Amino acid sequence: MANGRPRNLGYFAPVPDPNEIQLRKPIYPIGGGLANYLSAHSRSNPLPIAYPDLLRHDGLMAQCDADGHETLWTTVMLKPSEMEETHQRLVDLYQLLVADGHRLPYLTVASIDFCAYGNSQPFRIKILNQINDNHDYYYIKKADASRVYGLELEHLLSPNKINYMVQGGTLVEEHIIGVPGDDFIRDPGHYGGNFNPVRLCKEFVKFNERCFTRLLGDMRAYNFVVVVSQDFDNVQYRLRSIDFDQQSYEGRHRLYLPQFYKENLPYMELGRRHINMETAEQYALEERSLLRKRYKLAAEQIEELLAVMRTDRVSTDEHCGRLCEELAQYHGVAEFRSRRNMGEILELQLKVRLEL
Repeated sequence: MANGRPRNLGYFAPVPDPNEIQLRKPIYPIGGGLANYLSAHSRSNPLPIAYPDLLRHDGLMAQCDADGHETLWTTVMLKPSEMEETHQRLVDLYQLLVADGHRLPYLTVASIDFCAYGNSQPFRIKILNQINDNHDYYYIKKADASRVYGLELEHLLSPNKINYMVQGGTLVEEHIIGVPGDDFIRDPGHYGGNFNPVRLCKEFVKFNERCFTRLLGDMRAYNFVVVVSQDFDNVQYRLRSIDFDQQSYEGRHRLYLPQFYKENLPYMELGRRHINMETAEQYALEERSLLRKRYKLAAEQIEELLAVMRTDRVSTDEHCGRLCEELAQYHGVAEFRSRRNMGEILELQLKVRLEL
């Protein structure tokens, strides 16, 4: 921030950043401070089944899409002798996630899928209501401190609420409904209502602002979804993160700006055609105002979380040093150079961006 005014982000810059994420991020364990925070805020509960339990399956079968191409997901095959007990424990876990453990009748497990791609290597559980054939999903993943910080910051600072639980090395997350960003942008008019490009561009700018302000990286089109809502005379859009592994990890500030990923170029091109720089800055200012209000409403809990994060390790010394320097130059705030870890960097980033 120079002279108390945010610098221009360069929305709709024509060239994406060429130096994108190259290596898989390591998993950082949940330390004592974060575990105590999760327990104090009802995020930690004894779970009826843990992530390692699902690794003891009987095999995997490739899944194909509608065109017959293999996907990143595989179907988990269980031993017949263990299937009934495992399914019951998975139903119990779903009831704990969505109903605080109260019994929900007529639920069964329709499928268990596994994805070896990505850091958390998730199991996707499909729950079926046998009365009406309605179904829902949830995920069981390797617990990672970066992801937990990302989930909690999303819950506190974004317009979206997140339901998740942690115990030991197991993380359980609800399913986030929406159309994957890369699928949506290929044919926006296919997903309901009369396509409104200006409203979609507005939401991309606001999404870009949220990610940068709270330092959430790797928001390529396949790591967020587009939620389409029918308004009384048109449609509204909201972009929602679905992957939080890269919370406050990367050392380059541009990796926290979705506008610079080549996978998001279709959104940028749409923006260049339909809104100008002044309008984009207006939308960014609106989002910072909303972020400031959300921060103030949950200030005590956010500051408690940041206090824990300041004592935690969720990135490398190299990344922290580089990000300190880049943010100091970007904002014109030398104080960034004295920050020692990602918790301290994020705390100052929020203070500067939101003018707290």
